[in-house]
Amino acid sequence: MEARLFALQRFTAMLMAPFVLVHVAVVIYAVRGGLTAAEILSRTKGNWIWILFYGLFVLSVSLHVPIGIRNVLVEWLRLGRGVALAISAVFGVVLLVLGWRAVAVVGGLMT
Repeated sequence: MEARLFALQRFTAMLMAPFVLVHVAVVIYAVRGGLTAAEILSRTKGNWIWILFYGLFVLSVSLHVPIGIRNVLVEWLRLGRGVALAISAVFGVVLLVLGWRAVAVVGGLMT
C-alpha cells in the first residue's frame, strides 16, 4: 500500500503542476486586467472547459493532499497507520466536496 500511495502522490503532483501554472496565469491576467469578481464569474458561467479544468484540479488535490497529511500524522505525530488513514480520508472527502461545490458555483451550475 505504501508504494501505491507514493506513486499516486507523485502522479497527482505531475497532474497538479500544469493546473497550478494555468491557474496562477489566469489570476494574474484577471488582476492585471482589472476584472471584478462578477466579470470573472460571468466569463466562467457555463464554460465546460473551465468546469472540467477546475474539477480535475480539485480531484487531483483531493487525492494528493490527504496522502501527505497521512504521512505527517504517521511520521510526526506517531499515529497508527489506520487512524492516520481514516483522518486523512475524511479530510480528502471534505476537500473534494467543498472543491466541487466551488467549481459548481463558479461554473454556474449552482447558486
